Amino acid sequence: MRPARAIAAAVLLIAAAAVAASEIAPAERRSGYSFMTPETQAIQNDDTANPGMLWVLDGEALWNNRANPAAKACADCHGDAAAGMKGVAARYPALDPGLGRPVDLEQRINLCRGRHQQTTSLDHESHDLLALSAYVARQSRGLPISAGADPALKPFVAKGRELFLQRQGQLNLACSNCHNDNWDKHLAGSAITQAQPTGYPLYRLEWQSLGSLQRGCATA
Repeated sequence: MRPARAIAAAVLLIAAAAVAASEIAPAERRSGYSFMTPETQAIQNDDTANPGMLWVLDGEALWNNRANPAAKACADCHGDAAAGMKGVAARYPALDPGLGRPVDLEQRINLCRGRHQQTTSLDHESHDLLALSAYVARQSRGLPISAGADPALKPFVAKGRELFLQRQGQLNLACSNCHNDNWDKHLAGSAITQAQPTGYPLYRLEWQSLGSLQRGCATA
């Protein structure tokens, strides 16, 4: 091997090692729940004390609501959510064949509203969209996330990983610099968690409201 090629190969190996070092080993991956204080965990554990359950109850009502031009409720297609939606939220984002790209759970709900209920989309972060998302997501509580397993999503997963590792902004930081390299430390008094998207949409005390994964990432 020529010296120039040897140097180039060494640089590539070092770069690959640096990327691999930023990954969290499967055995060390933890839900955001494990970073909560015992007091906050107690609130989340008790459905009667968890404020997010108010959105879940509203979502159940919306699931059975036929007040749309097609006079069709979500339940008319999917049936009892406890059975028909079990495991569904854990698979999102998922590929939408019609769009040729992945959509998240909120986008799927709006697509169904347009395609099957012949009605308008719900606004992002609106109460009703969060409520429906929370109700559907509750049916997958405790199940492992399997999003990205579809081979058709491979290029999108690769691009997402690239963005997660990409340094940007005035501080020249990547998402991975906090959530992979410094998890379980503290920043401004708050725990730095791993970027595991469990439990969304969720209620955060600082918001005094429910919020989507996108809102959580934007305010992390």
